Amino acid sequence: MLIAQITDTHIKPQGALAYGRVDTAPYLARAVDHLQALRPRPDLVLATGDLVDGGRPDEYRRLRELLAPLSMPVYLIPGNHDEREALAAAFPDHAYLPRGGRFMQYVVEGYPVRLIALDTLVPGRVGGLLCAERMGWLAARLAEAPARPTVIFMHHPPFVTGIARMDEHGLANAGEFAEVVGRHRNVQRIVCGHLHRPIQALVGGTLATTAPSTAHQVALDLEDQPLAFTMEPPACQLHVWAPETGLITHTSYIGQFDGPYLFANGARRAG
Repeated sequence: MLIAQITDTHIKPQGALAYGRVDTAPYLARAVDHLQALRPRPDLVLATGDLVDGGRPDEYRRLRELLAPLSMPVYLIPGNHDEREALAAAFPDHAYLPRGGRFMQYVVEGYPVRLIALDTLVPGRVGGLLCAERMGWLAARLAEAPARPTVIFMHHPPFVTGIARMDEHGLANAGEFAEVVGRHRNVQRIVCGHLHRPIQALVGGTLATTAPSTAHQVALDLEDQPLAFTMEPPACQLHVWAPETGLITHTSYIGQFDGPYLFANGARRAG
């Protein structure tokens, strides 16, 4: 099974730039082309929040148009830049999205890996939270299928990254989340967005990863400087699952690069 992950697409209205500098829509269009060209083609795509920049209906309409060429199912969750009702209204055919409730949490069945979507959004706040209701829902869903390989996907990463200005706006109750995950050894991966960088950490004995943005990246700063972004290469992540290996995660950069070049016959061993 091949799971593709895109995140932090930050789509703006037509003609508007993110932070006055980044036209995010062409970046997402290139990411869609990239996913369509992959061989093997992903079985599904997870879009892990901050789908648009301002939570506006016109932004979600544009997001829908940009995602439309994808030939595989796309599963959406909100991030701190999103607005739940506007998101649901723009994707009425996405039957998995909960309607009329307080949170956008759901389970995707029918694949070799079970997928659990968590909603960490707190309206008006940059940081995330899994309140008692959301945490209880997660514990119940994990208890339903203790033997099934499972991936949890969410926007806010449940670990400290060392990028202090982003860690100020992380998941508020990450320790409680780690305790719940730690009771379920079938959780293969926790995949997240928010950080605009590829970062990995152990959470409750399970590997948690963040994916780069399809557009701009958060500057790698381990010295607590003012928060900044860079135009490092956009990327997606590919989570490959097989019974004999479990889940393996790759970062796939989006763009045109020299190569691939075959290693010449008789050359020294590659690597």
